[in-house]
Amino acid sequence: MNLNNLKPASGSVKSKKRIARGQGSGHGGTSTRGHKGAKSRSGYKSKIGFEGGQMPLQRRVPKFGFKNINRVEYKAINLDVIQSLVEKKNITEFTPEVFKANGLASGNDLVKILGRGELKAAVKISAHKFSASAKSVIEAQGGNVTEL
Repeated sequence: MNLNNLKPASGSVKSKKRIARGQGSGHGGTSTRGHKGAKSRSGYKSKIGFEGGQMPLQRRVPKFGFKNINRVEYKAINLDVIQSLVEKKNITEFTPEVFKANGLASGNDLVKILGRGELKAAVKISAHKFSASAKSVIEAQGGNVTEL
C-alpha cells in the first residue's frame, strides 16, 4: 500500500457537483438544467414511452393479427404420457386432479387428451375434451371416457 494508490471506500464519497449553490460553484443559474423547456421546470415527469413528440415506438411498429378474447386453451396430454404413468405409478383412474398431482396440469387448466402414442392398459379417464383418435384408442382397450 502506497500513498499513490489510496482511495476512499466505494460509496463513501458523494458527487463533487453541488448543484444550485450559487454562481461560484459553477452549477448555479440554471443548475445544469439548460434553458427553458419542460425538463428545466420543477415537477417535470414524462409519460412512459414519450420520445419528445416523435411518434413513439409502440405506435410506429405495425400491428397485425387477431387475438380472440374468448379462446379456450386446453392443456394437451397424450396417450403415451398416460401409459407411462400407468407403468410407473400403477394409476388406472385419471381425473384433472390426478394430472395436477403428477405435474401435467396446473391451477384451473382445462385438460384435453390427444392420441399420440400407444395405450396398453384399460384406464378410466375424465377430462374436459378428447380427440377422436384418443377416444377410439381408449375405448378399444376397454377403457372408459368421461367428458367433464
